[in-house]
Amino acid sequence: MPKNKKRNTPHRGGSGGGGGSGAAAATAATAGGQHRNVQPFSDEDASIETMSHCSGYSDPSSFAEDGPEVLDEEGTQEDLEYKLKGLIDLTLDKSAKTRQAALEGIKNALASKMLYEFILERRMTLTDSIERCLKKGKSDEQRAAAALASVLCIQLGPGIESEEILKTLGPILKKIICDGTANIQARQTCATCFGVCCFIATDDITELYSTLECLENVFTKSYLKEKDTTVICSTPHTVLHISSLLAWTLLLTICPINEVKKKLEMHFHKLPSLLSCDDVNMRIAAGESLALLFELARGMESDFYYEDMESLTQMLRALATDGNKHRAKVDKRKQRSVFRDILRAVEERDFPTETVKFGPERMYIDCWVKKHTYDTFKEILGSGMQYHLQSNEFLRNVFELGPPVMLDAATLKTMKISRFERHLYNSAAFKARTKARSKCRDKRADVGEFF
Repeated sequence: MPKNKKRNTPHRGGSGGGGGSGAAAATAATAGGQHRNVQPFSDEDASIETMSHCSGYSDPSSFAEDGPEVLDEEGTQEDLEYKLKGLIDLTLDKSAKTRQAALEGIKNALASKMLYEFILERRMTLTDSIERCLKKGKSDEQRAAAALASVLCIQLGPGIESEEILKTLGPILKKIICDGTANIQARQTCATCFGVCCFIATDDITELYSTLECLENVFTKSYLKEKDTTVICSTPHTVLHISSLLAWTLLLTICPINEVKKKLEMHFHKLPSLLSCDDVNMRIAAGESLALLFELARGMESDFYYEDMESLTQMLRALATDGNKHRAKVDKRKQRSVFRDILRAVEERDFPTETVKFGPERMYIDCWVKKHTYDTFKEILGSGMQYHLQSNEFLRNVFELGPPVMLDAATLKTMKISRFERHLYNSAAFKARTKARSKCRDKRADVGEFF
């Protein structure tokens, strides 16, 4: 059927018929440029018509699994934009589950495909929807809204548009982060979002300092408070403190030298106390933040001297060779690997260079600042990180990759591996590993019998 005819027919349960009330409200709001007539949210279940309308658009998970490959194999840019318009309408639906699914669907699409022009035209509508969901939504909806805000700023990059988003959402994010009665996971996602959006959008130094102070006030609650205590016990708030620490560390990388010096004096002697936390993720976050602080300090003063270097290196060495039986094997393995690199950074000023490949290009991560920045955006974009490194001008500027490399369709087709080929490759690799392990076990058995 021709595309123009296909567009004129009602989408399955879509707006071309008895669509859901939320979608109708969203359409009216978008056309008028305001949301005065939109009914307030309620957590009542949506009607059958509304749920049918929702199912007529894309399944949010479809964007997460295959990313941009879905477009090339199964549809066009026009199809994707059509689906996204429907999801944007559904962010104003009466059902909380429908709103959450719509937010997640938009986020997954933006994480896997550059849609700058499309988003630019609808940024006010999206910002209003995110603001409503943050203010009136429950925990899961707030998390979905904050995650979408992060990806929205990554798409738009630095500029007036992102500044406006931060100006609108910043106070709400700050309020949720500092609200002791709010859900911990929602506060955690908001802390990451606040740090990332500020990193991208802020052009006001006082706003940057205010964000740093907000995040500081959260993670410093994990510092040791009693001199006779040697171990920090994790609490339900530990995940929030970890996210706040990592967001704070990211913002520190763009601070002026004077502010960095001030923060180093405040935290250099307190931050090592977090290495004694019984949560492995907190220990790793504190260790990587320390390594980054040392890198910043030595970048400002090549002969930088740290007074408690001996006790710090002893603590790092103990974590790099940790063999405590009460800790899980996976945690110990992960911890030892990370802290070997941290110890080398602190003692020898060395960093093990990592290589990230994306398309025909590759990027070398050769310092802690670059690693922390990469890890932060990778956490948000997931499998879409490689695509954004290829196409997103903001990220390419951050990592000094230059303008995007233009490839023709024929080159892209030769570089792409089909799902079936990828499955065959993974199966062959798995069989090879299994065979190698079996041979190794056989050799050990033979040696045992010999002795």
